[in-house]
Amino acid sequence: MLDLIASAALTLAQAAGPDAAQAAAHAAPAVSAAADVAATAAATGTATAAQAALAAGAVETGGQGVLHFIGQSDAVGKSLFVFLMLMSLASWYLILAKGLTHLRIRRRSRKFLSEFWAASSLEQVENEISTHGADEPFAHLASHAIHAQKHHTKYGALKLEESGSTAAFVTRTIRKVIDEETARLENGLTVLASVGSTAPFVGLFGTVWGVYHALLSISMTDGVTINRIAGPVGEALIMTGLGLAVAIPAVLGYNAFVRVNRVYLAQLDAFAHDLFTFLTTGQQVADGSHERNGRTISLASHRGA
Repeated sequence: MLDLIASAALTLAQAAGPDAAQAAAHAAPAVSAAADVAATAAATGTATAAQAALAAGAVETGGQGVLHFIGQSDAVGKSLFVFLMLMSLASWYLILAKGLTHLRIRRRSRKFLSEFWAASSLEQVENEISTHGADEPFAHLASHAIHAQKHHTKYGALKLEESGSTAAFVTRTIRKVIDEETARLENGLTVLASVGSTAPFVGLFGTVWGVYHALLSISMTDGVTINRIAGPVGEALIMTGLGLAVAIPAVLGYNAFVRVNRVYLAQLDAFAHDLFTFLTTGQQVADGSHERNGRTISLASHRGA
């Protein structure tokens, strides 16, 4: 139906004069494209007012948008777009993966701490770790510290790295484990920080490159109007928006993970202090009891076991 209307409009324009005929000839492909959209929507039974508005917008703007900008851009513009998409995929993968990992680690840590402070002896703690494995930082720290204390007490300094007193050897072991867990928790944060800091500049570079080529093509055409300038320049600004859309989630995720890691490592450091005191003195940190999670739990003296 719309094809018939377009044909009739072209015939009338030819009768009116050459200028009108030329304008109608330019408008005919856009009307035909709108007709195809409307026919598809009618065939699928999903025609809505929004689709009609999009079809009308396509007629007015001549297909301007993200895909149009990428389609008519050169190799540099396409490369920048692909680079931004890769940065976005990497940042969202790290955000989701590290978020799930943090939730799992915190749940396992709460369970281990509850079992640790409820244990009657270090042998029971070792049995629990050997049975269930050291699958989170607190269990990993406790396992290495207990092993280091028993090994140095039984065999002494057999190697250079074991030199010094038992307390010094346990301290070095605890510090080493904490450094390893810190590096593991901070893994991937450099990528998020890099994406958050560079994505806006990548998008800005794409905008500058697009504006340059848009103005270059406009300068070689006659009859420059505001529509010919605003369309290409507006499309070039899409790259800046894409850069911001990639950077904002990365920055928010980085700040959130830094905060979570700081709190978690502070708890790990406090646990390491309590564990070191018990391993080196054979006594509880508090006199006769240790309070954790609102409960008072006693530990047996185990020095030299």
